[in-house]
Amino acid sequence: MKILVIEDEEELLNSISNYLQEEQFQCEYALDLKNARFRLNRENFDCFIVDIGLPDGSGLEFVKEIKKQQPESFIIIISARNSTENKVEGLNIGADDYLTKPFDLSELNARVNSALRRYKPIEKLQIDFNEIKIKTDLYQVFVHDVEISLTKKEYDLLLYFIANKNRVISKLAIVEHLWEYYQDPAESYDFLYAQIKNLRKKLTRSGCKDYIQNINRIGYRFRAN
Repeated sequence: MKILVIEDEEELLNSISNYLQEEQFQCEYALDLKNARFRLNRENFDCFIVDIGLPDGSGLEFVKEIKKQQPESFIIIISARNSTENKVEGLNIGADDYLTKPFDLSELNARVNSALRRYKPIEKLQIDFNEIKIKTDLYQVFVHDVEISLTKKEYDLLLYFIANKNRVISKLAIVEHLWEYYQDPAESYDFLYAQIKNLRKKLTRSGCKDYIQNINRIGYRFRAN
């Protein structure tokens, strides 16, 4: 998952960036709107963490720009303004979450992971992704119009990958999506590796391109091309 943090307090910016990188996110940053706009126009991000009180303008205006240029991205506002009016305004213009300063970095990390888990746009009866076709009402998956048999976890994993195509997804985010309750992350990762290995094998053996890309030490990306 690729994140852009926009925050003018350099100490806080460094703390957020370092913490999220330790949590296996790809994290970049900007100290002002000028640099944030420069990055927005040249790179795609999965998540934006935006301070609304910036030295060269309002972060709320930048939220509007994000929604126009990268509408599928998640937006988390961080601000010292804690009034209900400020929060409602931020959410109404397109932010997904609002976190009031000061906050624990662990809480910010939880909000980022929660935003990714909430992204479930699987409401269509049929999903078409290149040579893959999924009939969600019947829980059927086809590759080149030939049905393949997937377990429930493999099916859920495939849907999650397609819903988040081209995003870098952390292993923890996938585990939390597939297993609501888990205790040992290491054991959960072993189960995850097995599910991905089996899903990849079933897809490629049916003539499907291998879209699952391992991102070293972070997680996976389901490539759309």
